[in-house]
Amino acid sequence: MAGNLTRDEARERARILSVDSYAVELDLTTGAETFRSTTVVRFSSSEAGARTFVELAAPRVLTATLNGAELDPALFDGERLVLPEVAAENELTVVADAAYMRTGEGLHRFVDPVDDSVYLYTQFETADAHRMFTCFDQPDLKASFELTVFAPPSWEVVSNSAPDVVREAAGEERVRWHFPATPVVSTYITALIAGPYHVVRDEHDGIPLGLYCRASLAEHLDADALFEVTKQGFDFFHGLFDLRYPFGKYDQLFVPEFNAGAMENAGAVTFLEDYVFRSRVTDARYERRAETILHEMAHMWFGDLVTMRWWDDLWLNESFATYASVYCQANATKWTDAWTTFANVEKSWALRQDQLPSTHPIAADMVDIQAVEVNFDGITYAKGASVLKQLAAYVGVDAFFAGVRAYFKENAFGNTELKDLLKHLEAASGRDLSGWSREWLETTGVNTMRPEFEVDADGAFTSFAVLQEAAPEHPTLRSHRLAIGLYDRTPDGIVRRERVELDVSGARTEVPALVGTVQPDLVLINDDDLTFTKLRLDERSLRTVVEGAGEIRESLPRALAFGAAWDMTRDGEMAARDYVALVISGISGVDDVMVAQTLLRQAASALHMYADPAWRPFGFEQLSDRLRELLTAAEPGGDLQLAYANALAGTAVSDAHLSLIRGLLDGAITVDGLTVDTDLRWTLLRRLVASGAAGEAEIAAELEADPTAAGQRHAAGARAAVPTAAAKAAAWERIVGEELANAEFRAVLMGFTEPGQAELYRPYMEKYFAQLAPAWEKWTGEFAQTFAEVVYPSGLVEQATLDRTDAYIAEADPAPALRRLLIEGRAGVERALRARAVDIAAGGNRP
Repeated sequence: MAGNLTRDEARERARILSVDSYAVELDLTTGAETFRSTTVVRFSSSEAGARTFVELAAPRVLTATLNGAELDPALFDGERLVLPEVAAENELTVVADAAYMRTGEGLHRFVDPVDDSVYLYTQFETADAHRMFTCFDQPDLKASFELTVFAPPSWEVVSNSAPDVVREAAGEERVRWHFPATPVVSTYITALIAGPYHVVRDEHDGIPLGLYCRASLAEHLDADALFEVTKQGFDFFHGLFDLRYPFGKYDQLFVPEFNAGAMENAGAVTFLEDYVFRSRVTDARYERRAETILHEMAHMWFGDLVTMRWWDDLWLNESFATYASVYCQANATKWTDAWTTFANVEKSWALRQDQLPSTHPIAADMVDIQAVEVNFDGITYAKGASVLKQLAAYVGVDAFFAGVRAYFKENAFGNTELKDLLKHLEAASGRDLSGWSREWLETTGVNTMRPEFEVDADGAFTSFAVLQEAAPEHPTLRSHRLAIGLYDRTPDGIVRRERVELDVSGARTEVPALVGTVQPDLVLINDDDLTFTKLRLDERSLRTVVEGAGEIRESLPRALAFGAAWDMTRDGEMAARDYVALVISGISGVDDVMVAQTLLRQAASALHMYADPAWRPFGFEQLSDRLRELLTAAEPGGDLQLAYANALAGTAVSDAHLSLIRGLLDGAITVDGLTVDTDLRWTLLRRLVASGAAGEAEIAAELEADPTAAGQRHAAGARAAVPTAAAKAAAWERIVGEELANAEFRAVLMGFTEPGQAELYRPYMEKYFAQLAPAWEKWTGEFAQTFAEVVYPSGLVEQATLDRTDAYIAEADPAPALRRLLIEGRAGVERALRARAVDIAAGGNRP
């Protein structure tokens, strides 16, 4: 990977330097490969005469002068420019030809296949601002940022500054845009977005608002819905944080080929353009989009206004934004069940990540940028957010946000560490949080909670305790604030009769408040999902869930019950076939489309990874039969109907079900209310292609009907998913031999590793391991990491995969970040082997 700033280097540079300002001039009219980048940096040093460096990734430096003296070209190595001797006050000027990127990093360039229009946008987190301009690329060297851009006359140009931008002609073929200086910001949240973007403007509470997307997507931009969530977020956060939005204007830009969901550039937030829905999607997608909008908005305060000193506190940046966004959703938008989605999506991700051998403390030790780049994970985002939710329950929500408000006011436009926030939370709550911090932030692993009780002849509890367990390799038993819910089966469904909230610590906590209470049908530890833990169900409660989980009336406890069953399946305490049976029986009672989609996705995953391969086709047949029933019985045109159609397209394997898929695609079969639109057509075709029931002719015809960028990605993925040796060989050559753009690269990888095609992958295991070192050395971080993760032979669930991984790690001694990705892939195979053994035994023990 190119470039790798270490924490020690950053600390030393921050010790001696203070950056005042950047004046950056970019000429975007110089060609398709490079652009002219001129940077003037003004900075001071506490140690005159010191030697330091500044970052710049560029093919050519034309001139570089420090305090009027020209620097030796040999001081630039393609990534860093050495500054051999700095003064107390300095002015550095660098003129370079910088390169456009196709990887989603730096200044990304995209050509729309619909109209050949060029679109640009930046993505600088964690340390890619120096791909566009010369800078000290670390978060604690904040400075003001003044930008001048020369662009074609038809383009819109957007940056961080407030809307008083100067735009003037600079000849017949160029327009000069000048953006006034920003407040002091970190380099990674500066931004440039340029091209013939379609724009819709509005205003709220004195804040100018803008929405941008490619011109060819303009008809699909649902501006009213997007502005509604944006305005709800500003109103809520202004009240919650008691501090006005600090960056003048607020643009949200939906950009092509984005690597993540969104990026919190100050006042110019970029989003994955898939959030502009060109086909019908379920409300679950709108809910996730709203969460992303609110997540990035929360960053304007937590991350942009007040910024971590170094990436060790990345978790706090992302976890707070996640927690705050869900808190806002649940209290200020129509998605009042947002905490249910959080339990289904974020916490599930966190639990999976925290049980990998690469698990790490929430407050991680980020020694360099490579370590940071593999740390945008389920612990950094989701476990951290779960723990913040637990902290709010521990100190009280009001005290929690009182501390946050004080933290913002003291540290506005500065850089902080975790201790700076804890100080204010302790002052607001009156609680000493040092022990809590050690337990929750400095240790690894997840606890498991299970009830232990006895009942008398009348069915009443004579004793009740909560047992807390920890894995031997992560033995910490934590203090938890949690609730216990007692649920009964009634004619109106499974409903909560009683709730007890208490502090749990150590291996055993007695609950005297429940003694004398009649045993319910379902005991739910961690009711209301206050803490981060795995749950176990007693025998009666598990039977209730298996027989009637869909009868639980409230969405959050229903999701927690299903989640406990999924944890048991992943841990080998429930056979995969039993989990699939649970989903098949309980899915009809689930009216929350997000929960339904999660359950169906997990059932398919259980079949692919955890089920006895000999039983797997029968399991898919059962699940597909149930989905076909649900599809025809669902409310016409409803979200669940669409969810069932998409799920069926992922599970159909038999001739009968594939015939149904083909009929839906070609119109021979119709379902009342189901519109087979562009994206659903691709989903149906992908299933047929991956099953060998369609091929190149059908892919080419579909691409001709949808010649968009999305259509091209769908076609690339489908071609890689064709179940032939020739198709896999062609896909491999594209992966390692072509310079694909990031979005198409990812699509080909996903098609190449299509579930259910492990035998076709087998010849590439050795090629994968042979490609790792050159990929890690020569590709960008995004490409190298994606390749290492996605192409890992996780579909070959066998001991040989574990042995080959061990051998590679022992022989190659890979970089720590790559080693982490490999042991995570290995852990998934190891878990699947254990779960398959349980499922095989379950099948053998039954008639």
